Amino acid sequence: MSHTTDENFAAELRKEGIDDSMVLGHPSGLFVLFFTEMWERFSFYGMRVLLVLFLTAAITGGNPGLGWSAENAGALYSTYAMLLYITPIFGGIIADRFIGYRWAVVIGSIVMTLGHVAMFFDGTIPLYSGLGLLVIGTGFFKPNMTSILSEMYKKFPQKKDGAYTIFYMGVNAGAFFGMMLCGYLASNLGWHYGFGLAAVFMGLGTLQFWLAKPLFGTIGEVPNKDFAVVSTTNDEKAENDKRNPFSTIDYILIGITTIIGLLFAFDAPLYVIGKIDLLPSVDLSFLGLDTLRGMYVLTIAGLLLFIGLIISRLVRYDKIVRDRMIAVIIFAFFTIFFWMSFEQAASSLVIFARDSVDRSLAGTSLTIFNTFNSLLTVVPLILISYVLYLLAKGTWKKAPSTNIVLAITFAFVWIVAAWMLYNEFTKEASEIEPSWFSILNSFFIITFASSISKIWDSKFNPPAAVKYGLGLIIMAVGFGFLAYGAHGIADGVKVSMLWLILAYLFHTLGELCLSPVGLSYVSKLVPARMIAFMFGMWYLAIAIGNKLAALLGGQIENITEAYSLSTFFLIFTIVPTVAGVLVILLHPVLKKLMHGVK
Repeated sequence: MSHTTDENFAAELRKEGIDDSMVLGHPSGLFVLFFTEMWERFSFYGMRVLLVLFLTAAITGGNPGLGWSAENAGALYSTYAMLLYITPIFGGIIADRFIGYRWAVVIGSIVMTLGHVAMFFDGTIPLYSGLGLLVIGTGFFKPNMTSILSEMYKKFPQKKDGAYTIFYMGVNAGAFFGMMLCGYLASNLGWHYGFGLAAVFMGLGTLQFWLAKPLFGTIGEVPNKDFAVVSTTNDEKAENDKRNPFSTIDYILIGITTIIGLLFAFDAPLYVIGKIDLLPSVDLSFLGLDTLRGMYVLTIAGLLLFIGLIISRLVRYDKIVRDRMIAVIIFAFFTIFFWMSFEQAASSLVIFARDSVDRSLAGTSLTIFNTFNSLLTVVPLILISYVLYLLAKGTWKKAPSTNIVLAITFAFVWIVAAWMLYNEFTKEASEIEPSWFSILNSFFIITFASSISKIWDSKFNPPAAVKYGLGLIIMAVGFGFLAYGAHGIADGVKVSMLWLILAYLFHTLGELCLSPVGLSYVSKLVPARMIAFMFGMWYLAIAIGNKLAALLGGQIENITEAYSLSTFFLIFTIVPTVAGVLVILLHPVLKKLMHGVK
């Protein structure tokens, strides 16, 4: 980027009332977003890695939990995980039309902070209340952070890729430290201290974002009737002239399928934990079958109605548009299989790490681990603290209070991290926390993301279907290592931690192949009129994948008892592999459906 272009960028920022002080070649507001997202991810992943462990921990002992079965914990987590991807659809609509992105982020942050605070207290009522508040808060927060970022760079799209790279480093840094520090506090001081730490950093992250208002100008403010409409190209105008408005029938079908989807989301914890069946069973003896739960019948009916809605929308478009949207639907379908397996990290893999992995260390092995863990903790903290210094240097006069809050926040992080490292270095023998392994995903993303990106930018860049297939197959290889490592072990014998580390490595490599592709192709293939609807459908596919992941993850104890632990992991080896091979074989069909979009 030339010096002249940087000056032009700063001039455009000033026109918008945005602070033009630069940090690493980007406006200071980007790094406010970076830290806001970092603390939100810190809280989210810090709580997530504890939830199933807390629910399934014994009700007696030094650190008692709720003593639930893995099945019950999976049922509750399945609803939580599914709703996390549904509420942002509504949060984005509310922000777009009524309150603006900034207020949506603030409201979401405050509600999430209250959710984490609720989980600090004992009892199932604080637990359910906390999870509910986190779902609602995420709905406001999740879609609108990226909307602010996108609006900031709308006149400089050539710098947007770099901005998103920096932003997602904040995502991974927050996930990394959240799982590490919340997990450590929960294990050594008690579960609610881990949940409480998540609340502290979510609250401080909210405060630093609110105090940074002077840096953003009018970006993300409450929309008004005079909101400027971005000019369109001739092609876009032609597309808009052929608008395909939603009919009354469309809205009715959307309403019915939404209600059915929400009933499906809440069914698992009500049925599995509360023994409450929302609908009577259906007698299928006339088909030679037994009775079937009414909820299953309703879910199948809802799925058929949703398919009917999609088909009714598709047939109203011309062939090219219709074909491209079919390609998106195919990608969304295979997305379910990826997240169904990948998201075992939040349920079965933390139970596996706790109960079945040999985590004990002593002597030289403990010293090596502590040295590695110290570098893993301190080096990123030094780098992020340096970014904090650069931000304060450029914005101190305009927004001193936000810098003070950030300084206090990072001082707290350093104190907790130093306490953790000191504790571990003074022990003669130790066990790695089960939650520690979860940080490997963030570590491997930060380590390998740039290398994978360079491959995609080279002549070896494969088509989308092949990337999808590779993502599924590589991720399945990770479960193959777990199935092999757990094969034939006797009761009470534990698996080497090497297998779990290899699993997280291949899961991350699979994620880097598949995850960036999906949303990119939705934006490229879908006409403007259907963008919101198809993004909603895409997140619905991810929500279903997360729901299935938690439900299946909750079966780890049942499947292990009936068959073996190796059999459980083979399910997630075989199913994604078959899905990956299928989507690669579909490449010629998808290429034809995409009509030249690459």
